[in-house]
Amino acid sequence: MVFVKIKYHILAFFQLIWLKVIYGKNLSIGSHTTWRRNFSVILSKKGQLSIGENCFFNNDCSIAADTKITIGDGCIFGESVKIYDSNHKFKKDIPFKEQGYSGGIVEIGRHCWIGSGVIILKGTKISDNCVVGAGCVVKGVIPEGSIVQRGEDNIITAIRD
Repeated sequence: MVFVKIKYHILAFFQLIWLKVIYGKNLSIGSHTTWRRNFSVILSKKGQLSIGENCFFNNDCSIAADTKITIGDGCIFGESVKIYDSNHKFKKDIPFKEQGYSGGIVEIGRHCWIGSGVIILKGTKISDNCVVGAGCVVKGVIPEGSIVQRGEDNIITAIRD
């Protein structure tokens, strides 16, 4: 088990160097932030990504920034988390590929736990110390200290202590 962890840290280190070469000043990743296999980052020419210190991304996470995504210190992400700060525009009778994108900043506060399979959409602000349960699709403002969960009726709710 220790060997596997060391392997992932070494691979993440080399991927970080490669990402910095590709994206330069548009990408900031804090110290002691790491990830497992299939971590994907895609930035447009104007896209910006800032990830704080001591964050962890489990297998198959991806981040796509066309505008700006910020992630605070100490966040942990379950498997297959997807973060998007833009989506396709939609106008009837025009092919999707010709319509472009609309964007909105994504902010994730400090010390958040984002569960497996979560999708975070443009215009979302998750405040500090929040938990987002597995399988949720999140858009909008989540207050500090909230627990976001998916209920039996498939409705997403934010609960505060």
